[in-house]
Amino acid sequence: MANKEILLVADVFANEKEIDKEIIFQAIESALEAATVKRYENPVKVRVAVNRQTGDYLTYRRWQVVDANPEINGDVEHPGWQILLEAAQLDNPEVQVGDYVEEEIESVAFCRIAAQTAKQVIIQKVREAERKKIVEAYQDRVGELVTGVVKRLEKGSVYLDLGGHVEAYIAREDMIPKEPVRMGDRVRGYLKAVRSEPRGPQLFVSRTAPELLIALFRLEVPEVGEGLIDILAAARDPGSRAKIAVRANDPRLDPVGACVGMRGSRVQAISNELAGERVDIILWNANDAQFVINAMSPAEIQSIVVDEDKHSMDVAVATDSLSQAIGRGGQNVRLATELTGWELNILDAAQVGKNHDEAAAKAKQQFMDLLDVDEEIAGILVDVGLNNVEEIAYIPVDEMLEIEGFDEELVEALRSRAKDALLISAIASEEKIETAEPSPELLVMEGMSEELAREMAAKGIVTLDDLAEQAIDDIIEFTGMTEERAGKLIMKARESWFAEDKG
Repeated sequence: MANKEILLVADVFANEKEIDKEIIFQAIESALEAATVKRYENPVKVRVAVNRQTGDYLTYRRWQVVDANPEINGDVEHPGWQILLEAAQLDNPEVQVGDYVEEEIESVAFCRIAAQTAKQVIIQKVREAERKKIVEAYQDRVGELVTGVVKRLEKGSVYLDLGGHVEAYIAREDMIPKEPVRMGDRVRGYLKAVRSEPRGPQLFVSRTAPELLIALFRLEVPEVGEGLIDILAAARDPGSRAKIAVRANDPRLDPVGACVGMRGSRVQAISNELAGERVDIILWNANDAQFVINAMSPAEIQSIVVDEDKHSMDVAVATDSLSQAIGRGGQNVRLATELTGWELNILDAAQVGKNHDEAAAKAKQQFMDLLDVDEEIAGILVDVGLNNVEEIAYIPVDEMLEIEGFDEELVEALRSRAKDALLISAIASEEKIETAEPSPELLVMEGMSEELAREMAAKGIVTLDDLAEQAIDDIIEFTGMTEERAGKLIMKARESWFAEDKG
């Protein structure tokens, strides 16, 4: 009778839970083992083997083979389930450390697993198998849209029922802020991760990921789903505003119009899905500056200065468009930065123009004074982007000759005068340093001698602040003093800084 009950339990659980019958047999074996162990006062190890065809089962007590433990007089630490190698090899010379020695013992009756402890073993095994099955079913679906019914709410987090006893989890930070969600609502999300964990959620969904926006456009706009239009980037301020960059693979297609839809129907459907999030559709451009101009829409850009090294752009807009370009709380420029990948600095075009005019006038006057040229030539040099004498001294001759109206004689004269001006400036700087007098505060500073103060002044270290800004290695290099003394002098000079901070 017991044999048939085992087979019946295996059939029922396997069919109801759609789980491999082998897992159920293993659960029954674990339950029988747990029930058998309870018969002993001291800890033991047992193994139960169930015949998968007949339901018959045998029980074995087990001892693990170990080496003698010198800390306990060569005995075993757990006599209930360990045996010395020497003793085990009396019956089986081939047995090794780590193997098990078994002895058949009386089996417990199967009906005894009706006890709560035994039942829990089977239930736990079944749950583990179910969770493993869910992971296997969904691990290839990461990056897809999933739809579920709100099953429960916990402190801002949401649990979705995806059907078939499958549950997904949306953390509070992955929910759109202030989005009203109630029990029973149907909610879409982006499956961002599947993790095999013994407890807690396994499917992790996001409502805030930019990928969700892209997936919704792929679903709502056939041209995107068919690959006629590419969405190259997306940036979101969840629930408020978003930007996507689109490109058509067919020149006859208008990618922006296709994504907007007739009377805005397509983009409006997506906005409704995202709790009213307003979506700007931006035309992608291979030219980074033009792409930034498009991304800053609806603000109108007057000029852009690109810094390739810092991967940033200074974007100048009209004064009356500054607030629109920046957006509420910096939203517009923040989304444009995220969308384009460039660090964008928004500037007032009027102020930029004023600064540029002032810099140009200063450079123009410098060229007239140092190069002995008239206003016209100085103006030309500024117009072609030359800002200082050093640039003129070292710019390639070929580039100078490309300037309209400049011949070899004029270029050579300008370069020669520029180099002379730099040399005179360098000599003047050295003479200034050589004749520099140390400040009274530096002379009377504790630990300072007049000779050392004058040596420092010759290197341009004239005041306490000059000394305070030095590094120890710099002082050691030209004075030859010890590291300890140099450190003390610098710290002494910095005392005034600390005093100002306290004040």
